[in-house]
Amino acid sequence: MEFDSNKPIFIQICDVFCERILEGSLKEGERVLSVRELGAELGVNPNTIMRSYERLGAMGIIVNQRGVGYFVAEGARAIVLEDQKKRFLEQELPQILRRMSLLGISVNEMNLNS
Repeated sequence: MEFDSNKPIFIQICDVFCERILEGSLKEGERVLSVRELGAELGVNPNTIMRSYERLGAMGIIVNQRGVGYFVAEGARAIVLEDQKKRFLEQELPQILRRMSLLGISVNEMNLNS
């Protein structure tokens, strides 16, 4: 995983988790790597991974079963989908529409089937 220096690493890790849940490669009820395992895999300090897991836990996306590990929570996909839709509509779409306006691109000019 390559990290963007303009965004905190723990947030980028959360974003990857959410993306994997939406694409179906991480399923509800599935065990996720431990803090140490993921830290070693990504070459990231375990404290950074812990921050990611705490954030995902606070959002209701993962749960910690003491002595067993972390798991994708039931209903996580719906939570992620709602959060991602809200983020897109509030942050990304306005930037896209502004850029389209500056470039004089109409919705009809967009080829959405390619």
